[in-house]
Amino acid sequence: MYSVNVENFYKVTRITKIPAQAGDELYVDVIPIELTDEFVDMLRRGVKIFYLRRLTLFKPMYEKLGINTKSAKNDTKALMALEAKWFKVSEDFLAMRRLISAYRGLLKSHQRLANAMKALEGLGREIMETAIESVGQLMVSIANIIAEEAGNRILEYKKVVETLGIDGDNYLSVREALAEVMTCIDPRRNFRKTANFFGLFRGNPERYNARARQALQRLSMSLGNTKEAKQEKRILYTVWKTMRTHERLEAIPA
Repeated sequence: MYSVNVENFYKVTRITKIPAQAGDELYVDVIPIELTDEFVDMLRRGVKIFYLRRLTLFKPMYEKLGINTKSAKNDTKALMALEAKWFKVSEDFLAMRRLISAYRGLLKSHQRLANAMKALEGLGREIMETAIESVGQLMVSIANIIAEEAGNRILEYKKVVETLGIDGDNYLSVREALAEVMTCIDPRRNFRKTANFFGLFRGNPERYNARARQALQRLSMSLGNTKEAKQEKRILYTVWKTMRTHERLEAIPA
């Protein structure tokens, strides 16, 4: 469902059916992984797509507007009432998110199989070990693609890789985790807000992004074999500062 004036609402069967032209702005609350290609098509048509990165903003906006019933129409109203600063997306972000989602799915499968294998013996255990090995090989393949794409699509990714000293085959999983962390960082935000998003400061537990925190924990574990919050904070600050510096340099007129 979409609207252009908060008065008239329309339904479409495909995102590409929305009559948006080059230069138009499209604000959305969710971009399902399976619809990535449709949104990329819209971007290539010149439509500016803005994706809400924090769904927790819906509840306070519902209250502010005095809306009591949740529906697609009311979601659209709340979405259109939010400030533009809460939205951002690009083709690079969508491409990286799809790859990272695939890797995350394999990681979960690998963990489930490893847990299931603990209860097996003999032939069953051997079969499970083969399955785990196959999933592990797929993870390596996807991680390679993620690291390569991140170098081309994420600003300062190569610089952070160099700073952290994680180049080379032995650090492939680390670079994958780094790519995921960097897709979660908005360098326009100050560090406190960024750290809050990753769950590193005390506060409302609903305000941080669980997937972002998990990615940071994997990165920290890979670098120092610890989930210690102080190390996570140091790593996050290093990544954020590098991205922030680049953002500010880009803003300086030539």
